[in-house]
This record gives sequence, structure tokens and C-alpha cells, in this order.
Amino acid sequence: MRGVFLFLLMMFPLAAFAEQIRIATYNTDLSRKGPGLMLRDIIGRDAQVLAAAAMVDATDADVILLTDVDYDLQGAGLNAFNQTLAVPYPHSLALRPNTGMATGLDMDGDGRSGGAGDAQGFGFFSGDGGMALLSRFPLGAPRDFSAMLWVDLPSAMLPADMTAEARAVQRLSTTGHWDVPVMLPSGAVVRLLAFHATPPVFDGPEDRNGRRNHDESVFWIDLIEGRLPFASPEAPFVILGDANADPVDGDGLPDGIARLLAHPMLQDPQPRGAVRDPFRRGDASLHTAVYDRTGGLRLEYVLPSAGIPVMTAGLAGTEGDLAATAQAASRHVPVWVDMDIR
Repeated sequence: MRGVFLFLLMMFPLAAFAEQIRIATYNTDLSRKGPGLMLRDIIGRDAQVLAAAAMVDATDADVILLTDVDYDLQGAGLNAFNQTLAVPYPHSLALRPNTGMATGLDMDGDGRSGGAGDAQGFGFFSGDGGMALLSRFPLGAPRDFSAMLWVDLPSAMLPADMTAEARAVQRLSTTGHWDVPVMLPSGAVVRLLAFHATPPVFDGPEDRNGRRNHDESVFWIDLIEGRLPFASPEAPFVILGDANADPVDGDGLPDGIARLLAHPMLQDPQPRGAVRDPFRRGDASLHTAVYDRTGGLRLEYVLPSAGIPVMTAGLAGTEGDLAATAQAASRHVPVWVDMDIR
């Protein structure tokens, strides 16, 4: 068989081959309120940790973005969680998030500095609630856009009462915006554009979080359309992560995520699951990525670039025996898309 494969490689270009790959995102709820506490619970085989690991196993993704996982410089927490999986992933990546990164200013306007709301992204400690990638395929050198200032977004919706000092230091990314190449066995490369935006709540009439949440989705539009001082990613690429925004329901400014979903350079596979929300004003059958008693909102997304053949898409843990595990693991469920990368 190996000889036949080598013969085919000589006869046809690699681009003629398509590799089916499953890409997923999952808000794990693994973050804890102090440094080292997530690692403690992973080593101690905490029930919620084991349930989250079971959800990752059940998703069976080739590459999965984990959000709400605490970051540490040596990667001890991520490595320990990876080893909890039935089959650990051979490749992983975690970059320092903006969450918990001190600014030295009173960013939330409560009259004090040094609190969780005064960090670049809300966090009780540096590394609180970061992101991580686990992959069956090698990962290339990432581009990290997380240091870009909010004011540098071309159409930034900055709060009117934001001080000049705050504007000079406030980064756009709550957690991070990454561009990570995934190297497939055929030689093809798919770029993952990963992020985790702030919830558009927990602020005042200035709507600081709502505006920032909106702009964190708009960042991708500006990047792929070439309006930022970074090279636009080459297709094929996939935008994925927790946008913390629903295009038709919930709090926040839905225009940002709605524009992203409708962008002609992207496609929305619209994974569907059994979770339904009777209070939802939109399509009650459209999936939700928040698994709670009311059904919740659609917050997590996997959006392939236009032209990538999408095979199927779905949610893990919305029905059957796995539903109880999903509820024990997180308020969210994994969202996955199967696609062909040529």
C-alpha cells in the first residue's frame, strides 16, 4: 500500500488530495480562581476535570481549541490535562493570555487599581482563563495579535468616557487573537484563527464590555479584508473560539458576530443539536453552545473559509448518555466541524 501511495504522490500534485479533518472548540470551564489550582484539581482527578476530559475524548477532534484553561509558563496545567485524556494529543500550544495581565491603571473605574477588572482582560491572576490548542498534527509558528491596542482597530467602538491613559494601554483582545498553522500529513496547511472574547455584560451604561466584545469579532473581518498592519491569512483558514455573542439573542451588540457569520470569505456550517431554548427569539432549532437549563445562547463557533468543503458539523453531549457528562463538565459543549482540506 505504501508503494501505491508513493506512486500516486508522483503522478498527482499534493493539492489534488483532500484530507478530512475535524476541528473543534470547547469552553472547558477549567479555570480556577488562583494560580496552580487548576493543576491541583487535574492531579487530584477532580470530577469536573474528568468530565471535561471525557467531553474532549468524545469530540474526537483532530485539532481542538480549549478556552477557559489557566495558563502557566511551563505548560504544566495543559500537559497534565492532556495526559488525563484517553489518548493524549502529541502537539499542543498555549500563549500567555491578556487575562489577568496587570495594567497598573484603574480600568474598570471603581476607584482602585490592581483588581481583576483592571487587567488587560478580566482575571484574578496572570494566566487566568487562557486558551490552548491540542492537535494530532504538528503546529507551526503562531502569529499572536493579542498585543494590538483597541484604539488601533480602524472602527473601534471605544467608550466615550475612556481616559487617554486607558486608551494608550488597553489591548483589544480580552484573552487573545492567534493565527496558528496546522501542518497536515499531505503537506497542506490550514490556519486556525483562534479567540475568546469578553462577555458583553458586567459593566455599566458606558457598555465597555459590550463594545469590546463587538470589536473582538470585527477584528477578524478587518484582518481578512486587509485593514490591519498584519498580513491577511492565506486560505484555507478557520476562525474558531468563544465569541461570547449570539447574532439574534442575548446581551451585547449582535452586529459584530452577525457580520462575521455573513462574511463572503467565510461559511457558517450551523451545527445543530438537541438543545432547544423556548425563550429564543430566533430559530429555536439552531444549536446553542451553552448547555444550561434554559438552553442558553449560541456563543462558540467554527467558521471555515469559503471554498473548504464542509462534510458535517455538530455538538458533543447534547443528548443521550453523554448529556449528563456534558452538564457535569461545563456550561458549554464542544462544537465541531468535519471538513476537507485540499
